[in-house]
Amino acid sequence: MTSTLTWQQLRDLKTSEFTEAGDTWHKVSDRSDSDRVRVDRAMSAKLRETQQSESAQAALGRLQRLSRNFQYLHTECGLVRTVLNGLAADLAEPKNQLKQALADAAALNFTVHEDGSVSYPATEVADLTGAKKQAPGSTVQGSSRLPLEPPGFGAQGQSPFYPGYSGFKPLNPNAAKAQDVADRIARAVRSARETDARYAKTLAALKAEKGLDVTEATLKDVFRDTSDVRSTAGAYLGEGVPQDKSPADRKKWWDGLTEEQRQEYLEVAPDLIGGLDGIPAVSRDEANRNYLPVLIDDLARRGGDDAKTKLDALRMIQDKLNEPSRPPMFLLGIGDEGNGRAIVSYGNPDTSKNVSAYVPGLSTRLNEEFVKDTMKRAQDTAIGAQRLDPSSAAIVWLGYDAPQNVDVMTRGDAQRGAPAYNQFMAGLSATNENADPHVTAIGHSYGSLTVGTAAQQSGGIPGVDDVILLGSPGVDAQKATELGVGKDHVFVGAADNDPVTHLPSKDEAALGWLVGGPLGVAVGRDLFDIGDDDVYFGKDPASEAFGAQRFLVDDGPRMVFDGGGFDAHSQYFTPEKDQTSANNIARIVAGHPEDIVREDYR
Repeated sequence: MTSTLTWQQLRDLKTSEFTEAGDTWHKVSDRSDSDRVRVDRAMSAKLRETQQSESAQAALGRLQRLSRNFQYLHTECGLVRTVLNGLAADLAEPKNQLKQALADAAALNFTVHEDGSVSYPATEVADLTGAKKQAPGSTVQGSSRLPLEPPGFGAQGQSPFYPGYSGFKPLNPNAAKAQDVADRIARAVRSARETDARYAKTLAALKAEKGLDVTEATLKDVFRDTSDVRSTAGAYLGEGVPQDKSPADRKKWWDGLTEEQRQEYLEVAPDLIGGLDGIPAVSRDEANRNYLPVLIDDLARRGGDDAKTKLDALRMIQDKLNEPSRPPMFLLGIGDEGNGRAIVSYGNPDTSKNVSAYVPGLSTRLNEEFVKDTMKRAQDTAIGAQRLDPSSAAIVWLGYDAPQNVDVMTRGDAQRGAPAYNQFMAGLSATNENADPHVTAIGHSYGSLTVGTAAQQSGGIPGVDDVILLGSPGVDAQKATELGVGKDHVFVGAADNDPVTHLPSKDEAALGWLVGGPLGVAVGRDLFDIGDDDVYFGKDPASEAFGAQRFLVDDGPRMVFDGGGFDAHSQYFTPEKDQTSANNIARIVAGHPEDIVREDYR
């Protein structure tokens, strides 16, 4: 097809030929992927296990190259398939518009000429006096832009129906109808030509040179090819994605797609699927692994300190994904918006009976510390829970912007993050395969306020059975019963030397805390006659007045006198530093809260 597409070619076009060709490319893509897996898992893996010689290493290098070639074929053939399917889909509308215009022309006894102009027959009309006059037929040329001047009028301001008017030209009622048909034909052809040219350019860019050597640099070009295809076929791909639907509706939509359609989204539009709550974890993981190199490439070209911070973290996540992990790692979300986004699960949250989703807090962002420390907290939780019940998974959810320091800590970030967290949890409910999964929401630091805010929204946190609050500055509630799961299902870990759990309320003088930590706060409370169970965001969750289940944790080093700073705030999940707390968290997550070691209220 060329950019000189005619209406006759558009009329006779069989879009099924494009989709059939796409099916053939899909078969080649699938075969290439199967061959790559066979090379990696059978040939290369067997060689590594049995051979250590130099010749074996050389053979492994050649097998790696073969695997890379198959990967390139798999991706590029998949892109060709998407282009062809997108072309067929985008040409369907102008073809239907042309078909309807031609049908209307035939019904009105109009003639459509080779150049797209339309002729209409003469007809008899009556003027204002009732006299019959012959309105001649004519031919009109279509316009894909603005309509032509209405036919049948003489000089400006004069009526064509005025008796005795020498320039009288009777108005043929078919004229406007013919013009409409001609315009619709012209618009359909123009739309089809633009679509054809756009797709032809993208398809030409996917053509590889003869004897192409697939190198690492070539694979980077694949990301750009993917971006180009996405730009061209974006409307085709994005049209059906139920962005504004519930997670349950998204799950139903995904299940209703063919395997080929799902692969198109995962390979060409992974950013549309990777963060979509309600899509199964395995598919989200594949989408995000496909999207991660594209995002890394984009940040590398963008430059700047913020981009570099996120770029370094994403590269570290990519390295972790390429290594064996216990439990296995699932990348459920990734993004560069705000302070960065990352959702990582250790264990499959769809097949596990016990699932926890941990919201980090104060100063958390997508950086090196997040990958090294924050993600490890979720991994430690999963490992601990799996010792009690192998069917357990633990998630760290960085799906919002946490405040970066105490000075800017307000309810706003939690109020913005809570709906997103609830949407994510609704997605877990939609995709979990167990009849009655046990789900735990965990909030640490400011993340406990986000979880508490989410729990107090209408309907509470979807699917959640238990809530764990760690190192909390308050959850904007006065009692545990306000969190929607019953006070016996709200658990609190608060180290006595954790300064965040002693943050003074808005009515207190912060000076005592800044100077003396918890001891200074106690003095400040006495001076200002403020209740011992009030903290920054409401009632202290570790207090008797709040009424939650407090479990034992290590008090950690004192902020000032032991030089501990915020160390006591950061060790709740870490077995190496606080085995008691880590064990208690694991017991709750695994569904055995009756085994926790309890601690007295403050």
